Amino acid sequence: MDLDTVRTFVAAADAGQFQEAAAELAVTQQAVSKRIAALERELGVRLFTRTARGAGLTIDGQAFLPHARELLRVAERAVASVAAGRRPLRVDVIASRVAPSGLMRGFHRAHPEIDLDVVMLFDVETAVTAIRSGAIDASFRAVAVPGRPLPEDIESVRVLDEPLQLLAGPAHALAGARSVTVAQLAGHRIWMPGIVPGTEWAAYYADLVAEFGLTIEATGPNFGSDALLDTIADTPALATFMGEHTRLVWPADHGLRRIPVTDPTPVYPHSLLWHRDNPHPALAALRAYLAARAAGHAAAGTWAPGWVLPR
Repeated sequence: MDLDTVRTFVAAADAGQFQEAAAELAVTQQAVSKRIAALERELGVRLFTRTARGAGLTIDGQAFLPHARELLRVAERAVASVAAGRRPLRVDVIASRVAPSGLMRGFHRAHPEIDLDVVMLFDVETAVTAIRSGAIDASFRAVAVPGRPLPEDIESVRVLDEPLQLLAGPAHALAGARSVTVAQLAGHRIWMPGIVPGTEWAAYYADLVAEFGLTIEATGPNFGSDALLDTIADTPALATFMGEHTRLVWPADHGLRRIPVTDPTPVYPHSLLWHRDNPHPALAALRAYLAARAAGHAAAGTWAPGWVLPR
């Protein structure tokens, strides 16, 4: 149903005269008459009767009027939902306990006036598809999988190098260390059941293994972080990697140790991805916030795969 025709009907009903409706809508009286006639043909009923005072609603016109008003209200809400700056900024943070989620919490504290929708998508290809379709505005990713570069219409900027830590149980051989070098990890079993082949984090850890001769096992089902923590706490031969900014909570009697890795420190490179033509004003605010936060990070003494884009 043509909304201009419906809007003309409501204006004529409120004014009681086609001439006043025409003045309100900035069209001619003839245009109002034609729109009303077209609407009457579409509905198959008469909506107005001519009176000495102008135009009065018929019984059918009175029945249609509240629905016509609702049609216009729905149209206004539909437009407002996608108007620049009116809809929430939709951002993919991968998971609720990882560093990107913390970055977005910080952004929300700095900009409480900006409405946010936070989503959690699986891998970089899913995220890029969502960005290109307009389903989301931005995503935090490790940029790409080697051999599969980002499309030309996707922009990216490296926003956080997150140091890796070793998480070990109280009986692990390295549990008492204040820090461990990458070389010291050679020969130790590092268990990471959440690694999925073909993902950007699988590519990252594959390069880490190749570079430093580490042993990372992704065997067994992934029952989530709680099961991982239970196993690491109870198995002296196993440890795992986790990001410095990953927020996990475990029972005190687990006795788990978070041990910094050094010489060099492997860092997981989080980048923000977005479509170059995205006009959402809050996206610019997010980029500015992340740029200011990333300014103090130095690359000296750290390691990241060669396929990661520079800052």
